[in-house]
Amino acid sequence: MNNKHPGFGFSTRAIHHGYDPKDHHGALVPPIYLSATFAFPTAEYGAACFAGEASGHFYTRISNPTLALLESRMAALENGEAAVAFSSGMGAIAATFWTLLRPGDEVIVSQTLYGCTFALLHGIGEFGIKVRHVDLTDLAALQAALCPATRMIYCETPANPTLRLVDIAAVARLAHQQPNVTVVVDNTYCTPYLQRPLELGADVVVHSATKYLSGHGDITAGIAVSSHAIAKRIRLQGLKDLTGAVMSPQDAALLMRGLKTLALRMDRHCSNAQAVAEALQAHPAVQWVTYPGLASFPQYELAARQMKQSGGMIAFELKGGIDTGRRFMNALKLFTRAVSLGDAESLAQHPASMTHSTYTPEERAQHGISEGLVRLSVGLEDVADLLADVQQALGKCARAVARPTLLAAHAGK
Repeated sequence: MNNKHPGFGFSTRAIHHGYDPKDHHGALVPPIYLSATFAFPTAEYGAACFAGEASGHFYTRISNPTLALLESRMAALENGEAAVAFSSGMGAIAATFWTLLRPGDEVIVSQTLYGCTFALLHGIGEFGIKVRHVDLTDLAALQAALCPATRMIYCETPANPTLRLVDIAAVARLAHQQPNVTVVVDNTYCTPYLQRPLELGADVVVHSATKYLSGHGDITAGIAVSSHAIAKRIRLQGLKDLTGAVMSPQDAALLMRGLKTLALRMDRHCSNAQAVAEALQAHPAVQWVTYPGLASFPQYELAARQMKQSGGMIAFELKGGIDTGRRFMNALKLFTRAVSLGDAESLAQHPASMTHSTYTPEERAQHGISEGLVRLSVGLEDVADLLADVQQALGKCARAVARPTLLAAHAGK
């Protein structure tokens, strides 16, 4: 099929883009090229490959036919020019930072970030790069933070784990009024099926492809999508020389398998999460719940404008705080207590002690990550079973919260 597929929809491109079986002995599924190195027909051709003058494959750390097909497909889905595959999401993020930032540069980042990204930013700060945490929902604050040294604005939207949104188009318009500022968006929570940051003005999109893009919890992988020029720099500097975080051909094949069902899976994740969020919001044991599909969500209008659907992630806190939250998690029977997200299985975790434990308690408070916050990744199970599990766990929490009140009332008589 034509590599560009200009008239085809999302799922068609996810299944067919860049591959024609007749070019591969009729194999319906793309072959996996396991070779670490590739032979040169002539010494001159080999020299041209190393000089970047020829586009052939010569070493899998730089390129591989299986990885190249995945990268082409991801670029098509994000509506970018080129993509680079990595062995993890953190590999993609680190390679992007190390490629685009230099000592003396400043990077503006949103207030709430995945814990390992937060730790990485602390690390690059030791190499002479200044990191500013700014409330990117406040454009005046962003305008005040921009300076001649600013080289990057980085955000997650929705943010992990608070689900706070950033108006990508508004931030990109403001950022690009100043030369040499690159806008990088982590699109892991949404995937290109729900949100395409490049179409809204971002310059680079990164993913932990371990999550929804794979969808099966059996690989770790990362992706960066951008223009040809930026992607080439990230490949030849951030991937080849600075991190070496190359994805294996086997994982690339598994990731392409996951992409084929991405749209179907995301529709189910979103519909299940909407039902669970509504049930949580209606329960008396719940202090608050945040989910972009709820009318009570503070950025509900932005979510409706920027995202196709509301996603599969929920954050909430129970009355009674962290102790009640742990009691809820321990009472779950169908939801699995585990980190990560985007799997077929529904997952529950406690960010303050798990994914965001790299923050100090003061930093968590500053960035909106309460000690009792529970994060749910709502999976693909039957929604009635998920609701029954949540309701029975909430029932145990409600009784536990009510018990001290009853004892206090009795003691006062």
